[in-house]
Amino acid sequence: MSPFRPPPHPPGDVLRVATYNIHKGVRGMGPARRLEIHNLQMGVQALDADLVCLQEVRLFHHREAARFDHTWFGWPEGGQAEFLAPEGYEVAYRTNATTKFGEHGNALLSRWPLGDVGHHDVSDHRFEQRGLLHVPVHWRGTAVHVVVAHFGLIHASRVRQVERLSMFVREHVPPGAPMLIAGDFNDWGERLDALMRTHGLGRAAAPQGRPRAPTFPSRLPVFALDRVYTRGLRCTGVQVPRGPQWARMSDHLPLLVELALEC
Repeated sequence: MSPFRPPPHPPGDVLRVATYNIHKGVRGMGPARRLEIHNLQMGVQALDADLVCLQEVRLFHHREAARFDHTWFGWPEGGQAEFLAPEGYEVAYRTNATTKFGEHGNALLSRWPLGDVGHHDVSDHRFEQRGLLHVPVHWRGTAVHVVVAHFGLIHASRVRQVERLSMFVREHVPPGAPMLIAGDFNDWGERLDALMRTHGLGRAAAPQGRPRAPTFPSRLPVFALDRVYTRGLRCTGVQVPRGPQWARMSDHLPLLVELALEC
């Protein structure tokens, strides 16, 4: 496992948030296809994040389970979200897409207590099933509303998904409540930030730092597809762990941000 280890932070001092597209815990093609979920478990623990927002997470997949049950470590008995959660973390998961042999969706792993779990379908067409996972997190006496998102591959779809996200926030998040939206936005052209700002959501970036933190592709990251947008929170730090161990686990690298309540 990578020696990456973020500096420790006092409990409650900042909210450390990771977002990570785990590629369903499997990499490679054909006979070279390999199970990475056990390495991902160690990777998630190494992040030492208060909140881990995950995309492309499986609850079950019959074909993959049958294939990898015969490998050294084997396919996890339960859902991937529960398998990846460090000891003591609470877990929220909802399915976005259903396929012939299984499904996948978004998950939230939290060191802090969770409120009611909600899910909102933002699919733009029948070929891409997409959803928002919404969970209030009780942090330092404040309910921080967390939305885990995975947007579509077509720019026009992403624009419409931002509008649906905004409608969802107006209907389900109290005005003025701190919130964050984390996930894989598939925004190759860096075109969503201005639209997000019109809805009161700013992209998390380190003070005096570059807003872009490339996470894709993991072997040679060029595109900043993985992001955190916030309201009522300020960003105090951004990290992207890199190295051969991280590159092999998923086609994305994790993005790690540290947030504090705005005064």
